[in-house]
Amino acid sequence: MGQLLAHLMHHDDAAQIFIDFENATPAPAEQALWQQIHDVLQTGPTILQKLIEYVGCEQWIYAAIQNPNPETEDTAWNKVLPAVDQLQEFYEFSLLLEQSFPKLLVALCKDDPKASLSNQQALAKQLGDVFDFVLRFDDAKMVNPAIQNDFSYYRRTLSRMKLSKKDLNIKVRDELANRMSLFFAYPTPMMKVLSETTAKFLDANATVPRENVTQALGHMANICLDMVDKRRFTSNDTNMFCLRVMTGAIILYDHVSESGVFTRRSPVNIKGAVQVLKAYSTSTTTSTDGLVNALRFTTVHLADAETPGSIKQLLA
Repeated sequence: MGQLLAHLMHHDDAAQIFIDFENATPAPAEQALWQQIHDVLQTGPTILQKLIEYVGCEQWIYAAIQNPNPETEDTAWNKVLPAVDQLQEFYEFSLLLEQSFPKLLVALCKDDPKASLSNQQALAKQLGDVFDFVLRFDDAKMVNPAIQNDFSYYRRTLSRMKLSKKDLNIKVRDELANRMSLFFAYPTPMMKVLSETTAKFLDANATVPRENVTQALGHMANICLDMVDKRRFTSNDTNMFCLRVMTGAIILYDHVSESGVFTRRSPVNIKGAVQVLKAYSTSTTTSTDGLVNALRFTTVHLADAETPGSIKQLLA
């Protein structure tokens, strides 16, 4: 993979930065914000595990639809209720990310982004943690149709349960149900939260220039590419963390940059990024297909006329 270095240096000298994702600890100046973000992110592994283990209520819903009677309908409803409580937990975690993410953007982007990533490594690691969680969550959600099926049944049944006075245990009522429905209807809901949150932040916050945010994302993508390409870490888990962070930074860059990440003017070594994803999958037993597909289907500018044909072919 060393041949990618020439491509990388053409795009960005951020490759010279090493972020110690395995050992980064907050300096005194970072501690307060780091703790705030940590308090949110520490719930992430539990959320992911619950999502991965989410099995859905298909058999009970199917029975209630095929053979509607009070017994099958009550059984399906009683199965769906705790499932929806779990979906509410996922949604509420997205709200915490929405509140927290702009704080990281301010800390890492208000001044020179490259220096900030290098000098505030614990916060840079947390930025990586956000991307790592978002990519993992969206990947697990995308392959589990039970989530939307369960919630659709819940919404269809909610009015009937209210009319029959069987709504005493309902936590998710109409307004919240509508917001949750919009969240889960999107194929990659957590990345959508990040992109919309970043766009709102850039529109409302005059103290952080848009170019600082895109520069920070571009630097982060190139740094992670470089660290995997140079084999700075021996752990497969850490290398996959780097690749998820790289992919997340590329996707978010593409969403918030007017010209996108794929143009020849982009500071992101997008060709090198795709190549290193494919090469890593080939050289290890770990699949990176989900990350390549995320670049194909979650970005917004890939099909633009300004995107070089070689990049389109690479992601075809």
